[in-house]
Amino acid sequence: MPLTSQERESFLAEPHIAAFSVASGRADRAPLTVPIWYQYQPGGDIWILTGRDSRKHRLLTEAGRFTLLVERLEPSIRYVSVEGPVIGVTDGTEAELREISARYLPPEKVEGYVAFALADHGSQVVVRMRPERWVSSDLGTV
Repeated sequence: MPLTSQERESFLAEPHIAAFSVASGRADRAPLTVPIWYQYQPGGDIWILTGRDSRKHRLLTEAGRFTLLVERLEPSIRYVSVEGPVIGVTDGTEAELREISARYLPPEKVEGYVAFALADHGSQVVVRMRPERWVSSDLGTV
C-alpha cells in the first residue's frame, strides 16, 4: 500500500542508511549505487556529504540529479525512494559533518568519528537535492 505524503516524509526523516544512486554517464556502466548517510526534515530538501574529489561528486555534477532509497523490515516492510535535482553544492563544514555524524552514531562516538573524518576524508562538499519524485510502500508484516 502506498504511503501518504506525511508518512513517506516522516519515514525518510528517520536515520536510515540510504542506497544512493546516480547515473554513471556511460553506456557500459550501470548507475553508481552505494550506501550513504543523509539529512532530511519533512517538507525540506535532502543533503548528503561527500568527498570533493569522489566519483559520487563527479557523477552528480554530470547528472545533475540522484536517487535515495531507504527501507526497513520491522515492524513492517516499508520503503521510500526519492529522486530529484541537485539544487546546490557548497563546501562541507565541520558543523555539517558533526550534524550528520550525530544522526547516525551514538553520542560517545561522534567526536572520535569527526576527528577521523577531518583527518582522513579530505575536502568535502554538501550536495542538496529537492525531492521531486517519490515511490513508497508499506508491504505489511511478515
